[in-house]
Amino acid sequence: MTRETMAREMTPDEAWAEMLAGNARFVAGTPKHPHQDVARRHEIAAAQTPRAALFGCSDSRLAAEIIFDMGLGDLFVVRNAGQVAGDSIVGSLEYAVDVLKVPLIVVLGHDECGAVRAAIESTRSDAPALPPLVWRLIAPIVPAVRRVQREGAADGVTPDTIDAERVGREHLRDTVSSLLHASELISEAVAERRVAIVGANYRLAEGTVVPNVMLGTADDAAA
Repeated sequence: MTRETMAREMTPDEAWAEMLAGNARFVAGTPKHPHQDVARRHEIAAAQTPRAALFGCSDSRLAAEIIFDMGLGDLFVVRNAGQVAGDSIVGSLEYAVDVLKVPLIVVLGHDECGAVRAAIESTRSDAPALPPLVWRLIAPIVPAVRRVQREGAADGVTPDTIDAERVGREHLRDTVSSLLHASELISEAVAERRVAIVGANYRLAEGTVVPNVMLGTADDAAA
């Protein structure tokens, strides 16, 4: 069996287990740094068969191949500030599913996210105007801010006291939902359990990846 066939036949659960194992090595300080040598570079020069697609925040602390202890050709990575879904993001992930045949999409957020904080700050009555394109980028995060604010209204939650991590988790769920809503191709692949989607948060200080949303995995089926 060729390496390409092995990659294409990997199940969603196998792909996620491999990523979790790599993250565990990273957290423990015992990474293997696989697929980062000259031989690997030559091996994949003609074609790519990544194990998973990862849609994450552009934050400089969220380097996917390092966090999951992977290397060249292992992950198809798409990133923007705040992991906000848009046409270019959805199109890239559709390419990963339809052409590259990845069995897994990981949507990766993190704590202390600047885009989440900017969305929170934008809800202040005296919030300064943001550059138009920055506002367009963070606007999809604002509904998550508003929900957390409404739920905490009785406790007097304000932009200063709101739980930013909770907003981030809400936004992560919104992002997964928006991907499924925007792409019939991806939603059908998940419904047929050919592809799984895992929404997870990366803890900056600990290095751990904590799943919050799991669709199309064995854990999801057992739930």
